[in-house]
Amino acid sequence: MKPYEELSARFREAARIKSIQAVLGWDQETFLPDKAAAWRGEQLSWLAGAHHRLVTAPETAAGIDACEAAGFAADTVEATNLRGWRRDYDLAAKLPSAFVEELSRTTSEATHVWAESRRRSDFAHYRPMLEKLVSLTRQKADLLGWEACRYDALLDEYEPGARTADISALFAELAPQIAALVGPATENSARIPADLLAGHYPIAAQQSFNREVAEAFGFDFFAGRIDTTTHPFCTSLGPEDTRLTTRYEEGDFLSSLYGVLHEAGHGLYEQGLNKSEWSLPAGDACSLGIHESQSRLWENHIGGSEAFWNHWLPRAAVHFPGLAAFTPQQVAAAARRVSPSFIRVDADEVTYDLHIILRFEIENLLINGGLEVKDLPEAWNTRFRELTGLTVPDDTRGCLQDIHWSFAGFGYFCTYTLGNLNASQLMRAARRDDPGLDSSLASGQYAPLLNWLRSRVHAHGRRWSAPELMRHATGELTRADYHLEYLRAKFLA
Repeated sequence: MKPYEELSARFREAARIKSIQAVLGWDQETFLPDKAAAWRGEQLSWLAGAHHRLVTAPETAAGIDACEAAGFAADTVEATNLRGWRRDYDLAAKLPSAFVEELSRTTSEATHVWAESRRRSDFAHYRPMLEKLVSLTRQKADLLGWEACRYDALLDEYEPGARTADISALFAELAPQIAALVGPATENSARIPADLLAGHYPIAAQQSFNREVAEAFGFDFFAGRIDTTTHPFCTSLGPEDTRLTTRYEEGDFLSSLYGVLHEAGHGLYEQGLNKSEWSLPAGDACSLGIHESQSRLWENHIGGSEAFWNHWLPRAAVHFPGLAAFTPQQVAAAARRVSPSFIRVDADEVTYDLHIILRFEIENLLINGGLEVKDLPEAWNTRFRELTGLTVPDDTRGCLQDIHWSFAGFGYFCTYTLGNLNASQLMRAARRDDPGLDSSLASGQYAPLLNWLRSRVHAHGRRWSAPELMRHATGELTRADYHLEYLRAKFLA
C-alpha cells in the first residue's frame, strides 16, 4: 500500500491548491474590487501552474504505474481512485504548464471583461477577449487530442466518454419533440397573466425565504452559505465548505428562489460525497451531466411542483405578505408558466432545452472553425429566432448572458440537457422504489428523497461512468422519453 498512500498524499496536496484556487475564484465572483482583478489573475495563474506541475510530475506517473502493477480489486475505493488518477494524469500531462497558466490568467481576466460587457450590452467590448479564449480552447483541444471532432476533447472533460456525434443525434431527436410541446404548453399558460405575481419583494425577505427552503431540502448551512453574484453558481471550497450564489430582482422573487434551488441541488450533491475521500476520485462528482441532474431535479421536479407550493405558500406569505392573496395553485401555475424568453436561467422547463441546443450548436461551430467570433451575435440571434420565434433585443439578453465561455467552459452546456434527462429518470426510479415518496414530499419531508439520492448517486463518487451510474441507480441507461413524459404530464394535462 505504500505507493498508493504516497500517491494519495500527492493528490491531496494538489487538492489543497485547487481548494485555494476555488476560494479565490469565489471571492472574484462575489466581493473582489474591480481594480484587484489583474492581481487575482496572477494569483490564480500561479496556483494553476503549481497544481499542474504537481499532478504531472515524474513521481506521480511512477506512483500510478506502481499501483497499477500491484493491482486492486475492481470494486474497491482504491481501484476507483487509481482509475481516476490515471485519467486525470493522462489528460493533464498533455498540456504544458505554461499553457495552463496562460489559460487560467486569461479566464480570470475574461470574467471581469464579460461582466462589464454584459452590464453595457456591448459585445464589441468582449469580442477580443472571446477571440483569445476560443483560440486557446482550440489549442487545448488539439493538445488533448481528438479523432472525429475537435469538440470531442472538450466534451470529454465534462462528460467523460461523451462524443459530439452522439449528443448531436440526441438533440436532433429531442428538438422537434420539445418544439411540438411549446405551442400547446404556451396556450395552456395563457390563462395565467405574466404579471400575476408582480410586486415588491425586498431582497432581505428573499434571502430569508430562500435559505429556509434550501435548509428544509437538506442543505447544511453550517457547511455552506449563499452569496450574491452576477451569474448564479455553486462551488465547493473544501469537504465542509460549499458556497451557493444567486442574483436578485425586487420585482420577481421566483428568479432568486429557483436560482437557489438549482444551486442547492449542486450543493446537496457536494455535501453528500464521501468526505473521507474528499479530493480523491472516490469522493468526487461523477460527471457534469450527473451534477446537473441534481440541480434540475430539486429546482424543477420538487420546487416546481404544485405540492411544493401547497406546503410552502403559507411560509412564503410570511416573508411576502402580498402572496396571501393567492392560492397555491395560482402560484404554482405562475411558477411553471410557459412562454419563450431570452434568458436561459429564467427559462421555463419546456423551452429550456432549446437554449441548450442553441449553445451546443454555436460552440461546435466556434471550436471546429465554422463560425468566427465576430459573427457570433448575428449567428446567435438568427438561430434563436428559428428556435423560439423571438427577436433578440440586445447582447445582454443574447450571446452575453452566460458566464461559461469566460471560464473557457466550452463543452459544458449540453450537460444541462443531459441533467434534465437524468433528473426525470432518477425521480421515476425514486418513486418506484418508495411508493410513499410523494406523500413525504407533499408534507415537506425531503429526507427520504435526499437519502435515496445519497445512496444511489452521491456516495459513489467516480466509481462508475455516468451511464453506468444511471444504470445502477435506475436499472437503465439514460433515456429521453421519461423526460418527455414528465413534460407532457406537467404542462399539457
